[in-house]
Amino acid sequence: MKTNQSQKQYQHSNNHRPRQQRDVKVEIGQRFPLTIKRMGINGEGIGYFKRKLVFVKGALPNEVIVAEVTDVKPRFLTAKMHRLKIPSPDRVKPRDSYAEEVGGFELEHLAYPAQLAFKRDVVLQSLEKYQPKGYRSYNLKPTIGMDNPYEYRNKAQFQVRRDESGHVIAGLYQERSHHLVDLATCSVQMPATMHVMRGIVALMEELDVSTYDEKHGTGLVRTVVVRVAAGTGEVQVVFVTTEAPFPQKNTLIKRLQAAFPEIVSIMQNINNEKTSLIWGEETRLLAGKPKIREVLNGLQFNLSARAFLQLNPYQTVRLYDEALKALDLSANETVIDAYSGVGTIGLSIAHAAKEVRGMDIIKDAVDDANENAKLNGISNVHYETGTAESVIPKWLAEGFKPDALIVDPPRTGLDDGLINAILDAKPKKFVYISCNPSTLAKDLVKLTQQYHVDYIQSVDMMPQTARCEAVVKFTRA
Repeated sequence: MKTNQSQKQYQHSNNHRPRQQRDVKVEIGQRFPLTIKRMGINGEGIGYFKRKLVFVKGALPNEVIVAEVTDVKPRFLTAKMHRLKIPSPDRVKPRDSYAEEVGGFELEHLAYPAQLAFKRDVVLQSLEKYQPKGYRSYNLKPTIGMDNPYEYRNKAQFQVRRDESGHVIAGLYQERSHHLVDLATCSVQMPATMHVMRGIVALMEELDVSTYDEKHGTGLVRTVVVRVAAGTGEVQVVFVTTEAPFPQKNTLIKRLQAAFPEIVSIMQNINNEKTSLIWGEETRLLAGKPKIREVLNGLQFNLSARAFLQLNPYQTVRLYDEALKALDLSANETVIDAYSGVGTIGLSIAHAAKEVRGMDIIKDAVDDANENAKLNGISNVHYETGTAESVIPKWLAEGFKPDALIVDPPRTGLDDGLINAILDAKPKKFVYISCNPSTLAKDLVKLTQQYHVDYIQSVDMMPQTARCEAVVKFTRA
């Protein structure tokens, strides 16, 4: 088993422990009582056996278990729960029977208030690892959660295969395997995505549509993507196939449109590579329109098949409200929106600023952003294609001086070139939206050379998972 991010992080943050015994002789299969002290950033329980770290999937803080060793490493052990002796008062029964099999449900056995506390602790663990300047005095606000932490995901991206009996199934892989688990229900998906997905599976079986055989690299349909726009109810379906010819597509399209009038866009993406990546380079319109329309904060957004949008539209509104609050803009201030995507953040804050400029490396996203600006009658925004680390210096050289900067990078965090560009630009107001507390904490080491962290507001964008987003408000030191 490979060392995961949580194990690396917890080892690092606990290296100061005195006389930590790393030469404990333990064998795979050995069992021992274990008290769980904390949860790691991936949601696994953490305890100590003779001062050696033990990671146990599914165990919760303050539980006493009998652990069974599954792997032995020089600095830590991994184990499974052989028996639960004293359960946590926060342990609940998961709604999904397969919650322990596939990813995306790793906290479904933890009561929701405890999930929110854990996500604040994930930010704290990351800070403890990287120790950016002044981290011990950061104001870590309580996590903003949901009233109903279910039925929030607006996109189902399921692999499609045939099981041993030849039936079409669609779902997610078992963790650390390529065994596909058929998801007939899914409590975190919007009901519309699952309703359409199960209808597609039934039609594919009825029409005997060819499905991908991963082992032999044969077959047609690899993945089905269903996305619903919560604000309009419009649904888009994308069939990811290994080749362009799609023998039953006309019949399939006709039947889908008759059964699901909410489907307004049917697309085909072609991916003939032997890869774990979902998307290929070519996307074709099969029926309807190429984009669906979402509404967030009263603004309309046209979304192409591959356009990025937060999976939780309900919390997205709250996230952007927190970002705007942190920016605290005045009407004469200019803003740079780095990693702008289709313009959801920039357009949401444009009413409070003099001018917003954004950039993204994906041309389609930039085109969507500029189109969305026109759609909403917003004239004080401008988007360009390119990396932030190249576009920002160009704008500075042209005389554009931003008063404020907002960044929403991918899980890998900020590019070193962008960090340098930020430190050169020195905007007086700066907000960082992070979807990965570990890379956030790492970036803070450099950023706090010139900026003070006013507070970190965690926001639960993905309930029942260990994922956490955070809004960081900076002021220039």
